[in-house]
Amino acid sequence: MTESLTVTDSAADSRFEAWIGVEAAGFAEYLRSGELMVYPHTVVESAFEGQSVGSALARAALDDARKRGLPVLATRPFIKGWMLRHPEYADLAYENRSQVTD
Repeated sequence: MTESLTVTDSAADSRFEAWIGVEAAGFAEYLRSGELMVYPHTVVESAFEGQSVGSALARAALDDARKRGLPVLATRPFIKGWMLRHPEYADLAYENRSQVTD
C-alpha cells in the first residue's frame, strides 16, 4: 500500500469510513446514544483486505467511544473479536447490569 490509510467519522451517515487515497476502503456503522455505542456492521472492500483497514476502523471507533465515555455493544463478530484480541479495549465492553430475573 503506497497511499495512506485514513479513517473519518461520517456523522451524517452514522459510520466511520476508511479511505486509501481517494478510494473508499471500508466502513463501520454505528448507533450512538448518550449512554451506549453499538457497532452493528463493518465492511472492508475485498480489494483492501489484509491492509489493516478493519483494524483502523475498529481502533477509530473504539477510541471515539472511549473519548465519549460510552460503553460499546459489539453486535457483530468483527468488532467483538477485535476487542477480544486487543485487551486494552476490554474496559469498553458493555455489561448488562440488570437485576431483573424471571
